Amino acid sequence: MARFSRAAERVKRHKRIRKKVSGTNDRPRLCIARTLRHLYAQIIDDEARVTLLQASTLEPALRNDLRGANVAAAEKLGAVLAERAKEQGISSVVFDRGGYVYHGVVRAFAEACRKGGLQF
Repeated sequence: MARFSRAAERVKRHKRIRKKVSGTNDRPRLCIARTLRHLYAQIIDDEARVTLLQASTLEPALRNDLRGANVAAAEKLGAVLAERAKEQGISSVVFDRGGYVYHGVVRAFAEACRKGGLQF
């Protein structure tokens, strides 16, 4: 019998990270969440407690092109989010990986955002 749950361990990592990572008006927090089927990303101003913009693979523009929460979907989502951030004048963010390991889908998303013009 397992002594720990992967999901519970991720939540513990996420809480530890959130103690240190916080978004401001000048440099909001870029948060990523993932499931087996979809990816979700938000840019959040923690001081004002408001979500500035969001993108997900559930949107009609992305949903028809992509299948699953894989690296290709992460790259497409990162490009879309970076474009929207640029339109709103957001150029620098703090990256919150949500307790996920910086590898695979999370890394592909972060690199696509950087390529799109966001600075971490």
